[in-house]
Amino acid sequence: MAIKEVVKHPAKVLTTPCAEVTEINEEIIALLDDLYDTMVEHDGVGIAAPQINVPLRVAIVELGEERDILEMINPTVITTDGAEVDVEGCLSFPNLYGEVERPEYVKIEACDREGRVYELEAGGFDARAILHEIDHLDGILFDSKIQRVLTEEELEVMYAEEEE
Repeated sequence: MAIKEVVKHPAKVLTTPCAEVTEINEEIIALLDDLYDTMVEHDGVGIAAPQINVPLRVAIVELGEERDILEMINPTVITTDGAEVDVEGCLSFPNLYGEVERPEYVKIEACDREGRVYELEAGGFDARAILHEIDHLDGILFDSKIQRVLTEEELEVMYAEEEE
């Protein structure tokens, strides 16, 4: 397990669709652990392998108030529903935050570190975080979906309101 450097935009690895994982081995398990350590170090809620310069379909997301870790290997979106606009940021875009429209519900299929295939349904912020990371695996960056960039003042007001 190690903290890796987060790749910043406009690195090509961020806009290149990632390769499927063909075998879940010690390297993939170490990659999941490195993603976790790097995400925690940089105070993120999710991170995808290309963000640490590994072009494979592997990502993790913290879910719910319990902050359970969802590990996704070769995730695919089965279905989505609804739409909502909310604020997003990205570890690969320091100091950029914007309003992004995403589905408010997602159902995915992926593998875990043991190679077991699972399906997962999520809504609200969890759905947003999952879809943000899957976009990374497809070479799609959140800046291409921003409807409106937030100013530093707007962010400060938003954070102040959350603390109340």
